[in-house]
Amino acid sequence: METLEQLKRKINELEEELSLYKRFVEHIPFPFSYVDYELGKALKKERNTVSPIIETVRKDQRQQPVLQWDIDLQKDYPFEQVEQFLAPIFDLVSHHIVFVDAEGIITLCNLQAANDVGVNQDEIIGKHIRELLNIPDEQIMTLKTLRTKQPLYNCEVLDRYYGIINTRILYHEDGSIKRVISMFQSLNQMKEAEKLAIAGRIAAGIAHEIRNPLTTVRGYLQFLKEQLPEHIVHLIDQLLIPELDRANDIITDFLNIAKPNEVKAEWIDINEFIRNDLDLLLRSEALLHNVELSYHLDEKLQHYVVYIDKNQLLQVFINLFRNAIEAKTEKSLHVNIGTKLHNNLVQISVHDNGPGIPPTIIHHVFDPFFSTKQTGTGLGLSLSRKIIELHKGSMRVQSELGHGTCFIIELPAYSKK
Repeated sequence: METLEQLKRKINELEEELSLYKRFVEHIPFPFSYVDYELGKALKKERNTVSPIIETVRKDQRQQPVLQWDIDLQKDYPFEQVEQFLAPIFDLVSHHIVFVDAEGIITLCNLQAANDVGVNQDEIIGKHIRELLNIPDEQIMTLKTLRTKQPLYNCEVLDRYYGIINTRILYHEDGSIKRVISMFQSLNQMKEAEKLAIAGRIAAGIAHEIRNPLTTVRGYLQFLKEQLPEHIVHLIDQLLIPELDRANDIITDFLNIAKPNEVKAEWIDINEFIRNDLDLLLRSEALLHNVELSYHLDEKLQHYVVYIDKNQLLQVFINLFRNAIEAKTEKSLHVNIGTKLHNNLVQISVHDNGPGIPPTIIHHVFDPFFSTKQTGTGLGLSLSRKIIELHKGSMRVQSELGHGTCFIIELPAYSKK
């Protein structure tokens, strides 16, 4: 038989266990009900109460227990936990999603917003939204919602972040603002697609209407060279045929805008690609034009690969490198190519110390046919960005007069594991 001391110990253990269950139920933040028909008891807890209610119900050993709950994410959970839950889901959304508190401090910023603006997703949390957008406060629609306490519905944004924005407000129970949620749908890609579609239609027309006559003229010039005086032959070789070839090259660029070559992608280590393939191609041209070429490659990328067509990516770098050379001034030109792992992307930068791009035209550098060079077609950068986009990446430019230009390419990074 158990001694009195052993019974007391068991009773204490049962009381402690019962107290544990009771405290656990008291700390459950949402209302619920649990009915156990075999015991004939029901446990219920209402919202904004601590202690549950125990009721008697009809016993029925054949009926299964029933558990029901009523969870309100705004009322029953700290909103910080809700944001942590939503963050990885919002990272899959292709629009910009940003949450700010009543002071305009960012509490959530999805991956698309961070990548498009060019910031580190983790570092921007806890900073004011103006540090994300870098535009005046009066132009930030999220702050407008904070000031007016009025949500925005499909509001068109016409600054450099061209698109449609919607905002909504979450309130505390006392009526103060808990969060302003903003979702921005960028229309820049649609705008670029329209431009490229126009360029494609122009290209197709030019190819059919001009290329054949040019080929015919070039052929007859070659044939007539044997029957013409030497000074005329010299004119043909040095001026006429090169100009016809240049016109043909322009048509080829038009066609590439309309229908780029088929992508023959492969898995590559981007640092190895730059050290071997790219350096071999650029080094001789750098020596020829007295350009200092350097690399800063992130070793973290040795654990990642990208899926690209080497030849097409080489063409992009050649375009950027030649642009830097053509913009060269009297001072020595330095071009640095860097890589780093950024927000699950491979970020490649091509930075030069040239004269920079005037702010009045920087937003047009990727437009088809836009060029500041007398002999330029304005298709190099447009074609380069289209190549990057075909590899599911993005390309943008940063520049300041007198402080050089930086082109930034971002491609999806895939772990080698």
